[in-house]
Amino acid sequence: MTTYLLAAMTGLLTGAGLIVAIGPQNIFVLQQGVRRVHVNPVIVVCALSDVVLIVAGVAGLGALVSAHPAVVAVAKIAGGAYVVALGLLAARRCLRSSEAITANADEVRMASRWVAIGSALALTWLNPHVYLDTVLTMGAIANSHGNAKWAFAIGACAASVLWFTLIGRGGRRLAPVFAKPRAWKILDGIVAVIMVGMGATLLFSA
Repeated sequence: MTTYLLAAMTGLLTGAGLIVAIGPQNIFVLQQGVRRVHVNPVIVVCALSDVVLIVAGVAGLGALVSAHPAVVAVAKIAGGAYVVALGLLAARRCLRSSEAITANADEVRMASRWVAIGSALALTWLNPHVYLDTVLTMGAIANSHGNAKWAFAIGACAASVLWFTLIGRGGRRLAPVFAKPRAWKILDGIVAVIMVGMGATLLFSA
């Protein structure tokens, strides 16, 4: 019992270490939380995607990905282009007038739930780090625990669910801070720099 509990705790800490980082996916979930738009579906999509990838890695998909590096290369190109596009859209919002930003907030509230879900899926599955960290690394560490590997996987999955719930729900508490258009301009400016920088890094490393 102690072995399985230790493996689960290791999985929880390892999962947190790999997931808790500034990245396009986390930024998107936080943005949805701040905007209070389709927060729950986005949290579910990101957390469930991580669970699927973790389970796949523990089951041995990591070896398959490792044997086909072209998969990671394609993900870098597609993901890099998508992240850069999101960064440019954030830059465009940042350069809008205050009136335009206020109007845009109304547009966001009317945005389709499926658009938010699609963006969450793209930012998850087109991110090459997902396959390198979640599938390969997590799978390798889990399998080093032998019969307790699935306990490790449960801990890692719990870390993902807790993290996305925290930043999605926690983002709602920041909403009053963004009551003024200037706050949105600052946020979009930061998002633009991070997204374009990360996207460019992915494209140049492909």
